[in-house]
Amino acid sequence: MRIPRVFTSQTLASGQTLLLEEAPSHHLAKVLRMQPGRELVLFNGQGGEFQAEILTLHKRQVEVVVGAWCAENRQSPLELELAIGLSRGDRLDWVLQKATELGVTRISLLLTERTEVKLTGERLQKKRDHWQQILISACEQCQRNLVPELADVQTLDEWLTSNTAEHKFVLHHRDNRGLPAHETPASVALLIGPEGGLADEEIQRAQAAGCMPLTLGPRVLRTETAPLTAISLVQYMWGDLRSSAN
Repeated sequence: MRIPRVFTSQTLASGQTLLLEEAPSHHLAKVLRMQPGRELVLFNGQGGEFQAEILTLHKRQVEVVVGAWCAENRQSPLELELAIGLSRGDRLDWVLQKATELGVTRISLLLTERTEVKLTGERLQKKRDHWQQILISACEQCQRNLVPELADVQTLDEWLTSNTAEHKFVLHHRDNRGLPAHETPASVALLIGPEGGLADEEIQRAQAAGCMPLTLGPRVLRTETAPLTAISLVQYMWGDLRSSAN
């Protein structure tokens, strides 16, 4: 039987006992119907993971004892940032989940000319909490122990000014250039627009700021398809995706 992986925001150390937060406790006790003695894997995003065992199950909290620590993070050697325009509906949720599985290091959500999502104040904070939980849940599933950084929502120009990746690419279908065959970079940033893509003037500003154009093929890909395709290609070329065991 699969051993559940659980994220906790608490400090972890071998030998300690602790009460898990309400949400993971509910999932373990009510959804998975686990019993005392069952094994778990705990991680807190600080690096590595801990073996653990359920001691007791309370109404709202599960008590566990923390066991041995493993340093494995399953982190790509490539520092990879996805900068993407805010999208409507559940498109962005899908991208955040899959981008985490594919190994991105940082995600920047951008306000662009064609962004139709308007978020401020409490509504923005609720959305940010929702997005953060998507990243955590994806890490639980894919066995990553370092949760990708989720940057504050910012404008395209703010991102262009502050980004320091070794190689930056702006995705659009109005060009015909693919990934360049240069030496493996230490860091890469992928810039992608929302529904409808980036405006021509935004693409020009991105290229003036050092972003190289990147086209993924002859077909126009949706905003939820393009980033995952680009991430996969970059991770295959310079990261840790591979087509064989060698």
